[in-house]
Amino acid sequence: MVIAGLILAALNLRPAVTSLGPLLKEVRSGLGMSGAVAGLLTSVPALCFALFGFAAPRLARRWGPGMVVCAGMAAITAGLVLRPFAGGTPAFLAASALALAGIAVSNVLMPVIVKRYFPDRVGPMTGVYSMAMAVGTAAAAATTVPLTQALGGSWRLGLGVWAVLGVLAVLPWTAIARDRTRPDRDLAGRSRSAGGGAAGTPASGTASAGAASGTSSAGAASGASSAGAVRAPIIRSATAWAMAVFFGLQATGAYITMGWMPQIFRDAGMSASTSGVLLAVIMLVSVPLSFLLPRIAARLRSQSPLVVLLGLFGLTGYAGLYLAPAAGAWAWALLIGLSNCAFPLALTMIGMRARTSSGVIRLSAFAQSTGYLIAIPGPLLVGVLYQHSGGWGQPIALMAALMVPQVFAGVLAGRDRVIEDEV
Repeated sequence: MVIAGLILAALNLRPAVTSLGPLLKEVRSGLGMSGAVAGLLTSVPALCFALFGFAAPRLARRWGPGMVVCAGMAAITAGLVLRPFAGGTPAFLAASALALAGIAVSNVLMPVIVKRYFPDRVGPMTGVYSMAMAVGTAAAAATTVPLTQALGGSWRLGLGVWAVLGVLAVLPWTAIARDRTRPDRDLAGRSRSAGGGAAGTPASGTASAGAASGTSSAGAASGASSAGAVRAPIIRSATAWAMAVFFGLQATGAYITMGWMPQIFRDAGMSASTSGVLLAVIMLVSVPLSFLLPRIAARLRSQSPLVVLLGLFGLTGYAGLYLAPAAGAWAWALLIGLSNCAFPLALTMIGMRARTSSGVIRLSAFAQSTGYLIAIPGPLLVGVLYQHSGGWGQPIALMAALMVPQVFAGVLAGRDRVIEDEV
């Protein structure tokens, strides 16, 4: 039951975002939405992830992680059901925010569920839900347009159909939330018990790849501190700031891609269906690399070379997109997809930049929450540039330019050092 719930929840964590990109042109036309407002819409995911992600640990302590994830799935479903009935842009934004709030709290607490139910299989189960999340992301991008056409061509039905997946996820999570065989507050309880520390072990070696993706939520939910934990404010750590900037800039690129890439290909003369498939290609690249890249990174003392390699992929992809968006579309999609694999790399690096599990928890919470705040302006700025320039030259140049500080911050964050030595 828990495995099924985990997979179904992960499948729901991105379709609300990636189903919109292929139909953004129709949505803008139907709602009379300007390019700047469309940019705001593509910034909403990062904003919601930052704001509601902060609330998830407190909600989990009060109600238990299972109940909160169940509520998150219900919020996703409700937002996707309401969005097609929006009569104007404010209502559409509000319904989207509801769905994204559910995604935000679920996204934060999924690693806690993994740690709680599969304490000896954190890495493999993290891989399972990461792969399911990538599949859901790509499926929504690739099939939304064909589904819309099959349902009569209405963008409202094409977006609303993804609520069915949310309903399927609510069912197992209702049962999981009622499960009291494992106390919902066991993580918090361990942190308050005598000598209790953060759940998990110090991240090192291959294990860090799995631990990294789960530590921010587990630590935030528990508020744990253990012997040897970092005592001084983490904002004094240069590595922590480098990690936050790296995480934020890679998230910026990801949300620009999910929100605007189909529109770029459509304006280059490609069909809505093909543009959606190209976005799916970008997302699908991360499926195998989510397993391989963390293992490679964990064997290196410094992950800086990997950061540079992914950055070069991104710069090449954006250069091709600028010069010949239609002629080399499949190649550019592949290269940009490889560049977007900075996300699993960032999670792995978080696990390797602290000596203790409590240090990993603090670093992960700081890097992800700060990173999502950094990611908010990017998609909005792309929309503004697109509206005022009338083309994609300036927005693509901005995307490429952001790769430079991303690589720089990633190189600093990838050095072989730990935050305990800096604060």
